[in-house]
Amino acid sequence: VQLQASGGGLVQAGGSLRLSCTASGGTFSNVVMAWFRQAPGKDREFVASIHWSTINTEYADSVKGRFAISRDNARSTMNLQMNSLKPEDTAVYYCALRRGTIATVRTDRYDYWGQGTLVTVSS
Repeated sequence: VQLQASGGGLVQAGGSLRLSCTASGGTFSNVVMAWFRQAPGKDREFVASIHWSTINTEYADSVKGRFAISRDNARSTMNLQMNSLKPEDTAVYYCALRRGTIATVRTDRYDYWGQGTLVTVSS
């Protein structure tokens, strides 16, 4: 399985960005896909997840109400719509995939990772 993330960039506080992660090389009916982020000098942290079949979603408290995760089954793509961005959202964002039905915030539970995409929010 390969994951390809895209969509990062520079945006002013209050602005929006949309990240995408395209998956290839496998079947994705019973998987959970997620976004994590890592700011300079900090640990990688969970942002949001979605179960591919049930479309059940989970969010970190810090992004609830501002971010929305979705998936496009036909394109094997997961998206993260980020609105009302804050400087503290600045980080490298990673997409990840784990087989199974249980979403988790633990990075060591995910089987595949994409390369990161940098999001910078200026104040």
